Amino acid sequence: MIKTEKEIDNNKTEINDNKKAVKSNSFLSELKSFFFDSFKIVVISLLIIVGVRGYIMQPFFVNGQSMEPNFYDKDYLIVNKIDYQFNDPRRGDVIVFHYPVDPRDFFIKRIIGLPGERVEITKNTITIYNQEHPEGMVVNEKYIPQNKIITGSYSEELKNDEYYVLGDNRIASADSRVWGVLEKHYIVGKAWIRAWPFDGFSIFKEVSYE
Repeated sequence: MIKTEKEIDNNKTEINDNKKAVKSNSFLSELKSFFFDSFKIVVISLLIIVGVRGYIMQPFFVNGQSMEPNFYDKDYLIVNKIDYQFNDPRRGDVIVFHYPVDPRDFFIKRIIGLPGERVEITKNTITIYNQEHPEGMVVNEKYIPQNKIITGSYSEELKNDEYYVLGDNRIASADSRVWGVLEKHYIVGKAWIRAWPFDGFSIFKEVSYE
């Protein structure tokens, strides 16, 4: 059968329309795929960020002078949150915690007294009484300048979930001498890395009191 020119033109128009429809459907499909893939990437990234921040590490800025000269105002720290999921906090650890008086605020201090111990501070000397040292052990704090003295006398018996914390800048720190002991559930984690300033970058090591 021989087609007329009009029929041929109609067929060409139909074919072109079909091609346009195919291209349009293909574009919409690719667009949907792009947005769906992007959505998956965003969701997965958020889950990773929330998981890391919630259970592994979290950034904090130091606010104030209470930990000088070892930590300064505006220092940017990475706090290790996962270590205390497997290990108990140790004497000398610098920790970030929810302020017991107002848990919306975060404080940074150093652990001095551990659960079950008795802490005594007299004439700028810290003495720890525990099963290992029933007669008392004087805490030798090499990281504290001699002029960072403690005025007054303090004594505290710690229960099984309580810690005694002090700021390194003893003359300018509101700590366990002021608001009492720190219960373990307030602890967020321990200072792990100083990321800022760059010239002060450091990874913090465990303190030895030998």
